[in-house]
Amino acid sequence: MTPAGSGTTVATSAPAAARVPAETAAGRRPAAALRLLDDALVDRILGEAFAILETTGAKVQSDEGRRLLAEAGATVNHDTEVARLPEAMVRRALATVPHEFFLCGRDGAPVVRYGGDDVHFDPGSAAVHILDPETGAHRPGMTADFVRLLTVAEVLPEFDAQSTALVCSDVPAAIADLYRLYLVLMHSRKPIVTGAFGTATLGLMLEMLQAAGVEDGPGLRAVFDVCPSPPLIWSAFGTNSLIRLARAGVPAQMVSMPLAGATAPATLAGAVVQHAAECLSGIAIHQTAKPGAPIVWGGAPAIFDMRHGTTPMGAMETAMIDAGYAQVGKHLGLPTHAYLGASDAKSIDAQAGMESGMTALVGAMAGINMISGAGMLDFLACQSVEKLVVDAEGIAMVRRLLAGIRPRGDSLAAELLAMTGHHGNFLELKHTRQWFKAEQHLPSAVIDRGSVRLWAEAGSPSASARARARVNDLVATAKPQPPVEARERELRRLVEGAAAKAGMAALPADR
Repeated sequence: MTPAGSGTTVATSAPAAARVPAETAAGRRPAAALRLLDDALVDRILGEAFAILETTGAKVQSDEGRRLLAEAGATVNHDTEVARLPEAMVRRALATVPHEFFLCGRDGAPVVRYGGDDVHFDPGSAAVHILDPETGAHRPGMTADFVRLLTVAEVLPEFDAQSTALVCSDVPAAIADLYRLYLVLMHSRKPIVTGAFGTATLGLMLEMLQAAGVEDGPGLRAVFDVCPSPPLIWSAFGTNSLIRLARAGVPAQMVSMPLAGATAPATLAGAVVQHAAECLSGIAIHQTAKPGAPIVWGGAPAIFDMRHGTTPMGAMETAMIDAGYAQVGKHLGLPTHAYLGASDAKSIDAQAGMESGMTALVGAMAGINMISGAGMLDFLACQSVEKLVVDAEGIAMVRRLLAGIRPRGDSLAAELLAMTGHHGNFLELKHTRQWFKAEQHLPSAVIDRGSVRLWAEAGSPSASARARARVNDLVATAKPQPPVEARERELRRLVEGAAAKAGMAALPADR
């Protein structure tokens, strides 16, 4: 493979009609129902964001990034590393961004549409701890933990994509990012949300992605997170990642992280303005490298809790910032992403369910294309496979809401009431047997809808206990589907070579 950044295209997106059959996203394409900003406020937010870029500017700590911006019309001070971007220049870059693109699975079939109001979910990343299902302790994640998580996310239909959700502590830090991608490529057929930790590994990760390939055509398999540093700083690594991904044709997903009250204005609208300015500057860098390359208007902002010095990802105000910036991105016609569906709780308790369910619902009602965060606890530091299956039930409920209420059959109710009269025994009607499964989402045993007597007879299991049983069942019955032998061999060769350079004699067992 020619290294990414050389101008060689790894993969390109194709027109919607050729890529995604209508039924792929059936029930997931409502018009965004949640709009927290009126049109005047959207215009004001964008007006201030453009003004900030033209006056304060963005700090771009990459020589190549500053050169590209200068050539495109920015005023650059190489001593301070600040680039001031005229609005007209940024709007030219916006005009070349694709309004949609598609991610496929290993088989080449399109699965995820980034664009419009389609809503998809993937597990949150990248946690450094795992919630031990036996002890409830937060401990460093290991290969076996991540494989268990991948196995469960693979079989749950609520997750449209996998993510490199857990940093494995049983490999050197120098290869931690590429090793996560390796495990996903080995254990999953779904599209992938990932990201590199450093310049040295990004190139190898792109090479791994090409080695794994897809079975039918040149479809896009993965999107790479790229993070600016608040406020308005694009590090050399972040800038060069945008450039390299653009030139490789691999989608970049900007993850802007303003912290309202700490590294961003305390007001929610102010944080949305800063998010917009950071993302607009990222788009300018990205599109000057290769006009037309796919990029996502995403983020993981939060409010800053002044009492504890923490960044609550489960707070409603955090979700409101996400919904607000997503609305701005949609106004610009861009694909969107957010971190929602996570909790700041430390165990699978009432707080975890409340925060995860409420924020996932906000994101879905806002029509955000990819919602990351399922399974996560403790301010995104911890992953829990058991929480993942609980969150899957919440996602299923959200999707049922998005599907809406539809007329079923020739009569809504009048003919049925004429048949039953005042006896009302609808259980006897063919109409009930015909439609109840289409109308109702029937949850797994994680959700207790039985009687209190049955619950007591089962030992009065908690939600955590039911989730643990569900995970064990899913893992026990899962059927591994590794890549074809030649691709598996090439992936292993690439990763073993990187591991050897990092001083590791052998990779941990992953099966």
